[in-house]
Amino acid sequence: MTKSIPTLVNSSGGAAARLGDKLAPTIKAAFEQAGLTAELHIVAGAKIADAVSEAAGEGVVAVGGGDGTIGCAAGAIVDGGGKATLAILPLGTRNHLAGELGIPGDLTKVAALIADGATRRIDLARVNGHAFVNNASVGFYPDMVEHREEMQARGLPKWLANFPAAGHVLGRARHHRLRLRLDGSEQTVRTPMLFVGNNRYVLELGQVGKRQALDDGKLSVYAVESGTPVRLAWIALRTILGRADTARDFAALAEVKAFEVEAHQRSIRIAIDGEVIRLRSPLRFTVQPKALTVIATPLPPT
Repeated sequence: MTKSIPTLVNSSGGAAARLGDKLAPTIKAAFEQAGLTAELHIVAGAKIADAVSEAAGEGVVAVGGGDGTIGCAAGAIVDGGGKATLAILPLGTRNHLAGELGIPGDLTKVAALIADGATRRIDLARVNGHAFVNNASVGFYPDMVEHREEMQARGLPKWLANFPAAGHVLGRARHHRLRLRLDGSEQTVRTPMLFVGNNRYVLELGQVGKRQALDDGKLSVYAVESGTPVRLAWIALRTILGRADTARDFAALAEVKAFEVEAHQRSIRIAIDGEVIRLRSPLRFTVQPKALTVIATPLPPT
């Protein structure tokens, strides 16, 4: 008798949408090859959290989509007691967390990994109760995401829409005056972007966008220095190339377990794992150490 796995897929995830009518048979065939049965439900993105809450018990629940979808699912599992194990089907556009967990892009290999059953416990971060698995940011990145979505609505593919969106936002970059309360002290920064990572993000060459650990129980806080649009573009380019100068490019750097950000506005836009929402100020960031159990490639012995 094959093991049955509740399987919930965001219908609008990047890779899921590209598969179209082939999505369901591809997933089911991959699971069958691994000796599993996918109890498959294609769900609208806005309903993922509710669907996961309903499906998650004490076994494995598989969720397909991008990092925003995975963050919603992770929050629902932890809010439900954290007894379920999350299996990630990388069906978004970038799938950063899946990559860091060693989860392959091929669904047949993913299903084999689920059948193998190797797990890790990782941290879950939150801002005003909203869960995120990777990062959250205030400033030009949320603005860029919104402009990119406008470009996509006009027919540009997501990867291509990033270029005019970045140019538009960097040319009009607004600086936010934010009060940070961390480690028992306060400091005010004027920055075009505040970035908060779930664990420490690496800025060295070839490692940008990656983390050395997913279970250190810390939030990394980066505030980009103020500057002209040309200087901001240069900072962005250096960071992408892994040549960021943390002493020169960032107004504030810290690793903390919790902190607050107060904006001058009553509410502020924030990108959470790439999804833009508006939250009331102050923004309260926390981390839940090793709160989430995930299917993952086993770590090499130390």
